[in-house]
Amino acid sequence: MHAVDPAFCRSAPHKNGAGGIPLQHYSFPMKQGFTLPELMLVLAVAAILLGIGVTSLVRAMDQLSVDGAAAQLVAAHHRARMMAVVRGQVLTLLVDADSVRITLRTGASPLWSASGPAGSGVSLAGPDRRFTFSPEGLTLGLSNASLQLQRGSTTRTVVISRLGRVRVLR
Repeated sequence: MHAVDPAFCRSAPHKNGAGGIPLQHYSFPMKQGFTLPELMLVLAVAAILLGIGVTSLVRAMDQLSVDGAAAQLVAAHHRARMMAVVRGQVLTLLVDADSVRITLRTGASPLWSASGPAGSGVSLAGPDRRFTFSPEGLTLGLSNASLQLQRGSTTRTVVISRLGRVRVLR
């Protein structure tokens, strides 16, 4: 490589501007960067991965909410049954979307209550349900009952038998 006089480079005709004014000379190297297509490609890939991740996260949140609501209904059923046996009284478990309550059969003020499935964004299909428990712990007046819980694409069905067996179906 041969040496070039710096004064020649600064005044060379191809370095001059349109008006014949010499352009400013920079003594430091240019900074490296990314091109617009490279940045767009990276953003597109990130958006696709984020879309997949958010979808999975929403599905997992729906499953947790529905499973929690189903567990709450199962626990309320067991609580009402045990309270009827321990107290030696006929008790009623009232289940609706907004609340879950245990009352005396006469419908007095609740002995126990909690928020219903709607409190966690879960819908309860069908009418309000009423389960009456004898002092022996048996459910009176029905054969089997099903409570269907849903949030998003996740559903669970809580099946309650007359003898007190509770199952959660997927």
